[in-house]
Amino acid sequence: MAAEGVRRRAFISAAAAASAGLSSVMRAGTGMTDSQPKQQPIRLGQIGTGHAHAAKLSVYRSSPDYEVVGIVEPDVELRRVAEQQSVFQGLRWMTQEELLNQPGLQAVLVETQVRDSLAAAAACVAAGCHVHLDKPAGESLPVFEKLLADATAKGLLLQMGYMYRYNPGFLLLQQLMRDGLLGDIFEVHTVMSKVVGAEDRRKLAEYAGGMMFELGCHVLDQVIKVLGPPEKVHPFPRHSAANGDRLLDNMLAVLEYPKVVATVRSSGLEVDGFSRRHFTVCGTRGTLHIQPLDTPSARLSLEAPHGDWKAGTQEIALPRYTRYVDDAADMARIIREEKSTDFPPEHDLTVQRTLLQACGVAPGSPSA
Repeated sequence: MAAEGVRRRAFISAAAAASAGLSSVMRAGTGMTDSQPKQQPIRLGQIGTGHAHAAKLSVYRSSPDYEVVGIVEPDVELRRVAEQQSVFQGLRWMTQEELLNQPGLQAVLVETQVRDSLAAAAACVAAGCHVHLDKPAGESLPVFEKLLADATAKGLLLQMGYMYRYNPGFLLLQQLMRDGLLGDIFEVHTVMSKVVGAEDRRKLAEYAGGMMFELGCHVLDQVIKVLGPPEKVHPFPRHSAANGDRLLDNMLAVLEYPKVVATVRSSGLEVDGFSRRHFTVCGTRGTLHIQPLDTPSARLSLEAPHGDWKAGTQEIALPRYTRYVDDAADMARIIREEKSTDFPPEHDLTVQRTLLQACGVAPGSPSA
C-alpha cells in the first residue's frame, strides 16, 4: 500500500515538473543528469504558417534542445501576416528548397494549411528530416500511409501534432490503466467543442467532416490510445447553424468495439465550449473523468481503495499544462535515440483511418 502511495505522489510530482518543461525530468528515464555535458541543439525549421497552431514554434525557439534555422511561407498574404507576429520575428525566411538544404538540418515542423501538409511532409522525409506534422494528417489515407512507410524505412520520426498526448490528465489515465485500477473498460465518451467564427467556418467547410476533422481528431487520438482500432465507425454529421454555409458544425461519431462503445462529439457552436471539453473512461472497477482538457483537472471514482487512492470519488488537482512543451522535449529525446516513440506509425494510421470514417468518408474512396 505504501509503495502505491509513493507511485501516486511520484506521478503528480513528475507531471508537474514535466509540464513546467524541466529537462532533468524529461531525461529521467535515460539516467541523464544536469551535470552531464549538454548535447548540441537539434537544427530545426518550419514549413508553413497557415495552420492554426503554427505559433507553437515559440516553444522550440525557447527550448535549449533546438536551434531554429529558418521558416518557409510561399503564400504572400500568409507571410505578410506572419511577419507581424512576434513568434516569427528575427527568423530567416527562405524557400522550401533552401530550408531542406540547410547544413545539418535534422527536423522540420509542418504547419501549412491541411490541404498542403502531406506534400510538405513528404519533401521533408525525402530530404532525410524528422517531421512534426500538425493535425489532422491530411485528406488522403493512402498518401499518409505511404508517408509513414517512407519515414519508417528511413528511420525517421513522424510525430503528429495532437495536443493532448502529454497532458497530465491523459498521463494519469494511462497510469491508471497500466495499474488496472479501472478494470475492464466498457464506455468512453468525449466532447471537443468551441464557437467558430464566420471566416473560420468558411475555411473549415471545405473539409469532409467539418468540426470532427478540425477538432474531434484531438480526442479521437486518445480514444484510439485507450481502445485501439474500432470494429465499426458510425458518423452522424449535422449542420445545425442557422446560416447557409456548408460546415458540418455538429458532429457525432460512435465507435463500436466487442465490449465497448465510444462516442466522440465535436461542435463549432458551443458557448464556452472550452470549459466543457472532457474525456471520460468507465470501467468495471472505476471511472476517470477529465474536465476541462486544456487546464486539466480530474475526478476519479473507484469501487475499492488502492494505495493512496480511496474508494469512492476524489477530485484530483493536476499540474498546469502548456501545450507542445512536452511534445517538443519528447521529440528531442526520440531524435537523440534516448527513447522510442509512445505513438508508433500503426497508431497514427489507425487514428487517421478512424477519423476519416468518423467524418463520413466511405472506406475505399480516394480520400480513405
